[in-house]
Amino acid sequence: MNVEALIEWYQGLTPARLNEITHLYSEQAEFIDPFNRVNGTAAIRAIFQHMFDTTEAPGFKVLERHIDGSTAWLSWRFSCLIKGRQIRFEGSSRLRFGADGRVDSHRDYWDGLDIFQQLPLLSTIVTHMRRRLAAPTLHPHP
Repeated sequence: MNVEALIEWYQGLTPARLNEITHLYSEQAEFIDPFNRVNGTAAIRAIFQHMFDTTEAPGFKVLERHIDGSTAWLSWRFSCLIKGRQIRFEGSSRLRFGADGRVDSHRDYWDGLDIFQQLPLLSTIVTHMRRRLAAPTLHPHP
């Protein structure tokens, strides 16, 4: 298990480096995020290629790491440009490594609404929905 090599790959990810995924992920690795659920390095590579095709200057910055046996948790910040607008959000990943040291399972945890709230046409709707669905704030009586 080489978590540092994986972090370096993510933080330096470019379209030219996508083929390196086979060194880091097992052939049948599972990848899950709020929008995708796929198996295999070809399908995972396609998700990252789609990211490069639909955003400008995408990048990950790993903020924290925690390793417990064959499982690693990473917290990270993602940023990109969509139609010239800066988008940023934070999330975390649970990575499980196989006996060969490559990732067998990768699950991302982040709020998909964080993206929509930063886009002009959807931000008003998302903000309204979040306010409407949030529990009311309790004010203690003096």
